[in-house]
Amino acid sequence: MKDKKDIQRRQAARGFTRGFFWDITRETRPAGNLSNRRKESRMMNQPSVLCLVMTVLLLGFGTVPPAGAQPRGPQGPQVTSPEVSADRQVTFRILAPQADAVRLIGGDIPGNGQGAEMTKNEEGVWEVTLGPLPPGAYRYHFNLDGVAVIDPRSPAISLSNDNVWSLVVVPGSEFQDIRDVPHGAVSAVTYYSTALSKFRRMHVYTPPGYESGQGTFPVFYLLHGASDSDHSWSSVGRAGFILDNLIAEKKAVPMIVVMPAGHTGPFSWGRSRLPLDEFTNEFMADIKPYIEKNYRVYTDRGHRAMAGLSMGGGQTLNIGIPHLDQFGYLGVFSSGIFGITGGGPGGGQGPSWEERNKEFLENGETKKGLRLFWFATGKEDFLIETSRATVDLLKKYGFDVTYKETEGGHTWLNWRDYLHEFAPLLFKETSGSGEN
Repeated sequence: MKDKKDIQRRQAARGFTRGFFWDITRETRPAGNLSNRRKESRMMNQPSVLCLVMTVLLLGFGTVPPAGAQPRGPQGPQVTSPEVSADRQVTFRILAPQADAVRLIGGDIPGNGQGAEMTKNEEGVWEVTLGPLPPGAYRYHFNLDGVAVIDPRSPAISLSNDNVWSLVVVPGSEFQDIRDVPHGAVSAVTYYSTALSKFRRMHVYTPPGYESGQGTFPVFYLLHGASDSDHSWSSVGRAGFILDNLIAEKKAVPMIVVMPAGHTGPFSWGRSRLPLDEFTNEFMADIKPYIEKNYRVYTDRGHRAMAGLSMGGGQTLNIGIPHLDQFGYLGVFSSGIFGITGGGPGGGQGPSWEERNKEFLENGETKKGLRLFWFATGKEDFLIETSRATVDLLKKYGFDVTYKETEGGHTWLNWRDYLHEFAPLLFKETSGSGEN
């Protein structure tokens, strides 16, 4: 009998899943006007995501009536989640009357590294309040008796390397909040990678007025970390909003920002080597040519920049140093040459990296056109020694490196700040021209 009821519940829910699944995967950035309306991102059809959504349907919305049952009114209490108060406290809720234990998981939420226990009321609603939290975007999900579940009451999501997270934005940041300024667009772009022999996806930010205008723009390649995906910078990283606000204030020149997928295949910590060389090959063979063919961008080094966080910082070095004649600006956030201190991730890349790139490190001519080499890392970042050693190595070869250490660790709370500080430094000398 129990198995029969389970089958009935699944059949009843199946027809609802498609609409709900599409709805929660939409990006939720408001449009400025018709010409600047943000394009909706498409989400890859991942079986794990479908299972997760089904779990939410069965647990978060209560019992699904059997097929053929007469429609009834709303079942159970009305749940609001997340709820952000004026003092930046955030309350998370989920309806799960049958669950024995529920925790709120959110790695970047200050003080919540191991998760927060939630309490259940008499109606079966689990709740926890955290904060006040610093302004910014935070990923989270619920752990229901050991099962990760996104928030069924929140439409905002962020895709990491191997998971889907709910997203909450705590307002109060002048540079990353949604403001009444012209908005650009962030598009999910599918292209074919000849280097990897498969279709791939990246996200591309175009500045306000790009679609209706005729101008040519500099291009900034912005890379994510090992735990993230091409969706991360535009969601939890707030890259589009940060650029919108900087451009509106005339602190940054209008630019196209390309956020590609840094993983070239399946990746898991402890079992995979960071995709440094593989991504370098794909970037040079496919990503850069695609952008220069399909977008109105300058193609000289003075109008081309690259930066990345963590794994993306290592990829920036791996691409930028051997191809220094093609980049005028390089940025490394919370990263460096992996393995340079004798340990860390990267599959032993570090100790041989200097030898493999020595001719490029010693090339004085290509260094002359490098306008900015910018590093930043947190004082509590586990890669701080890697960052320091990398900066020392580059200075040994005569590079003019800007290096700063900030408070905090290996977290989006820092990386959004770094992007906000780095982007205004780009393309000032070459704005509006095609000079090298």
